Amino acid sequence: MRIVTRSRGGPGAAARDPELFEEFYRRHVDAVTRFVARRVEDPHTAADLTAEVFLAVIDSGHTYRPRLGDERAWLFGVARNVTSAERRRVARQHALTGRIAGRRLLEPDDITRLEERLAAERPGRRLLAAMADLPDGERAVLELVAVDQLSVPEAARALGISQVAARVRLHRARGKLRAQVGPPEEVPRRRVDFARSEA
Repeated sequence: MRIVTRSRGGPGAAARDPELFEEFYRRHVDAVTRFVARRVEDPHTAADLTAEVFLAVIDSGHTYRPRLGDERAWLFGVARNVTSAERRRVARQHALTGRIAGRRLLEPDDITRLEERLAAERPGRRLLAAMADLPDGERAVLELVAVDQLSVPEAARALGISQVAARVRLHRARGKLRAQVGPPEEVPRRRVDFARSEA
């Protein structure tokens, strides 16, 4: 019995017609699976790559030229590209894993220093969280004065409000922050000094 290696219309037609694609798939799936199985060891990877080969047929079926060889040979070329891409992906993944694994683990002294730094920054984290909860207008004035170091008149001009409104919003914001975070001395003044002079 003769083995037919050419589907009606070839890969190009199979890529456009679901019936022809099914015929093409059934005709070649065993050969493609064997091709892939010779190159990978994991059954899940083999199944995934076989599926990728046939998905690639949909995208590249129009490139098949009968005069250059039969469709099985062309399909093996597609399969070779798919398996090569998988090998490159695995190599990149191994290289990345190697770089990550090669990083220095934290020594106990490093961990102690980080814990001290985290503890020292706790008031600043609380302050930033509290500022996020302020109404927009109050937070805007406080940020301009305490973080951006503008004077109250400058902040009022930047926001397009009167100096009186800016002072009222700043006073409210400071009061709310003191209630949430505690007295100003607990908050690192180098970061946000909300007790700064209003002048």
